[in-house]
Amino acid sequence: MFEIRRSVFGHNVVTTGILLALVPGAGFCAGAELRRLEGKHLTLWTDLPAGPEVDRLPEYFDQAYPLYCDFFGVDSKKHEAWHMVGYVMKDRNRFVRNGMLPHALPKFEHGFTAGNRLWVVDQPSDYYRRHLLLHEGVHGFCLALFDWCGPPWFMEGLAELLATHRIENGRIILNSFPAERESVPMWGRIKLVQDAFREKRALTLERVLAFGPSAHLDTTAYAWSWAAAAFLEAHPAYHDAFRRSIDDFKRRKDPTERLKTELRDEWNALAAEWKVFVQSLEYGHDIASTAIDFSPGKPLAGEPREVLVRADRGWQNSGIRLASGRPVILSARGRFIVARTTAPWPCEPPGVTLRYYQGRPLGILLAAVVPDDPGDNPNSLLFPYEVGTGATIRPEVAGTLLFKINDCAGELHDNMGEVTVTVRRP
Repeated sequence: MFEIRRSVFGHNVVTTGILLALVPGAGFCAGAELRRLEGKHLTLWTDLPAGPEVDRLPEYFDQAYPLYCDFFGVDSKKHEAWHMVGYVMKDRNRFVRNGMLPHALPKFEHGFTAGNRLWVVDQPSDYYRRHLLLHEGVHGFCLALFDWCGPPWFMEGLAELLATHRIENGRIILNSFPAERESVPMWGRIKLVQDAFREKRALTLERVLAFGPSAHLDTTAYAWSWAAAAFLEAHPAYHDAFRRSIDDFKRRKDPTERLKTELRDEWNALAAEWKVFVQSLEYGHDIASTAIDFSPGKPLAGEPREVLVRADRGWQNSGIRLASGRPVILSARGRFIVARTTAPWPCEPPGVTLRYYQGRPLGILLAAVVPDDPGDNPNSLLFPYEVGTGATIRPEVAGTLLFKINDCAGELHDNMGEVTVTVRRP
């Protein structure tokens, strides 16, 4: 008896059953239509013609092994014997004829893992072929070392997180947030989340963490699982709690319960920031630079207060608490740089109308009031005030004042400068 795991990028079920004589042993001799590629941790059978990208797959898999170990905090030397047998298939019938694709396996669209065996359907994109192999490799690794893969969002989120990669100087780097669409052809996870938000189908973090075993009938669930894992892993306020939930997973305890219990006091802030992350998710998204400080501000006294707003950060806490229904006057000054192309773009608080982002001029100064009670206006950061050089705002609820420059979360890294905002009562 052992665990059979179905991972098809269209369906995901974990069941337990008996798999006997479904795949050939190491001594099996395949027909001439299949090639065998040997690595330390992967024996790969494929019907793809020889070529550098295909023939290096076992090498990349071997490079991933110590990175899997580092991520999960296990001693790579103790598990050197871990080995998978994989099948990358262009024509499934060839593998059926050679006894390598048993009829007993469930139908799958892209990938499948059962015990120490994995199957990947070939892809037109070299990147996505590697991604699927690494994704299924994570499942095989977890089954071998921990004897389970965790709840649905967790097992697919971590598999996506560790399969999303880049290659530098011939070395594979896992857990790499894609810098641009062209670097991850056919992956498409960011677009799926963007489309869902635009079509008002975005999921709360609570919904993602509650995915059941049938959620991954829809490929979009893989995108949401990856987004949750990437957000929690990279966010400075939640990273440690996420890693401790992985420790619970390794002990076969529910990582979701650990996460929700540990972040109980921060859950309202986490839920609010998740919405902002989903709204602004882009290639190259710098999660650390867009992390939000939800500390409550102090009431505005009689004297005006000045706040510095950096151009290379997301929402920034002013430290000022505004009263409900009481107007305040905001005035801004300063020059900063956005959208470096062949030359830097100088900008001031009204923004530049040569380019718009999310329906507003690039670089325009925005403000929002995060309510003391998140239930009063849970979407305040999604619908900010336009400030420009100046505005008068009258908050509907009491809360803390935040500012940011309107720019893509994936393009903050090359911004420079800051804006000085004066906040005063009429």
